[in-house]
Amino acid sequence: MQVMAFSPTGLLSLVVFMVLVVEPHPAYSSSRGGWFGRNQGAATPLVNGICAASVTIHGYKCEEHQVKTQDGYILNMQRIPEGRIGGNSSGNKKQPVLIQHGVLVDGMTWLLNSPQQNLPMILAENGFDVWLANTRGTRFCRHHVSLQPSQSEFWDWSWDELVSYDLPAVFDFVFNHTAQKIHYIGHSLGTLIGLASFSEGHQEDQLKSAAFLSPVAYLTHMKTALGAVAARAFVGEITTLFGVAEFNPKGQQASIFLKALCNYPGVDCYDLVTAITGKNCCLNASTVDLFLQNEPQSTATKNMVHLAQTVRDGVIAKYNYGRPDYNLMHYGEARPPIYNISNIPKDLPIFISYGGQDALSDVEDVGQLLDNLKYHDVNKLSIQYIKDYAHADFIMGVNAKDIVYNQVVSFFKNQQ
Repeated sequence: MQVMAFSPTGLLSLVVFMVLVVEPHPAYSSSRGGWFGRNQGAATPLVNGICAASVTIHGYKCEEHQVKTQDGYILNMQRIPEGRIGGNSSGNKKQPVLIQHGVLVDGMTWLLNSPQQNLPMILAENGFDVWLANTRGTRFCRHHVSLQPSQSEFWDWSWDELVSYDLPAVFDFVFNHTAQKIHYIGHSLGTLIGLASFSEGHQEDQLKSAAFLSPVAYLTHMKTALGAVAARAFVGEITTLFGVAEFNPKGQQASIFLKALCNYPGVDCYDLVTAITGKNCCLNASTVDLFLQNEPQSTATKNMVHLAQTVRDGVIAKYNYGRPDYNLMHYGEARPPIYNISNIPKDLPIFISYGGQDALSDVEDVGQLLDNLKYHDVNKLSIQYIKDYAHADFIMGVNAKDIVYNQVVSFFKNQQ
């Protein structure tokens, strides 16, 4: 395969942009760059799983499940079937909710705040059957029927495969267990794969409604310190640069790039993520510390390239193999097919919440997403704009319950 040229500074910016989009505020960290100086390698292991670490210790029932995708990956899921009080005393079947995290984290990211403040437990207390998805490559999803994480083939995927395999697998699993249509919640990359999947009609018969928090679809108007460079960076074959198919944010290659960028004139790594994600208004130090103990997680380098293509090209399209003949081989056409968001069923109840300070899910880009939904049934589309919120506030904000989560609960209850 031909190796294409790239701008070193542009690639540095791109790598840091993609690595750090989920880290809320490295200013709380004692070391420059957020996780420099931390142990390199996989994220902090949880010996007994997410349920034992973050759910049952608070008095909730929690189940660990394994789900196999059609392409052979074994995914881990958590289920919180009921709240601490009330149980199933109502006698009614609880409505299932599937919650999907963003890139470079896993389902733990939803559980970092107290039970009174985190979304899964709030939903459980409000009578929902809650399921947490975890994508391939994260710490509890590193198994395959025939491949090992040490093999490059294990990492030969992008978010296209999350759309085509992971999301259908977890939807099928929840639907088969509950025999009910499912409410979906996504944040960041979780919104992108949901939007793309629903536009392809994958879950049409299983989906009851969808809530997109800090939606990532179009990314051309990112108002970040590095966004302009990252959006124009020529991607090429990053795999040849890193020499590995797994993108490990705590690994040596990524650390070299992060440290190099921190020495770049005008870059302040103490507040780099605020410059990238926007000024998160409502995080506390203890939550950030817990986040840094557990995240970030590995993903495929190919996935990072695909995300970079989404930034650069300004369209929501399938992975671009870089040459017309390669695309022709994979898709039957010279350019990757577009995910047409306007194909999402117009009668699907949708809730979208976005922030005025979010430098990743920028107001203008959300406006373009909403323009794709302009023919959606008016009474099926609910929009919430939060002036002071940025990207991480939607999953870890101490006041997210009052501002966002109560709205999500009301939205779901209105669909029953």
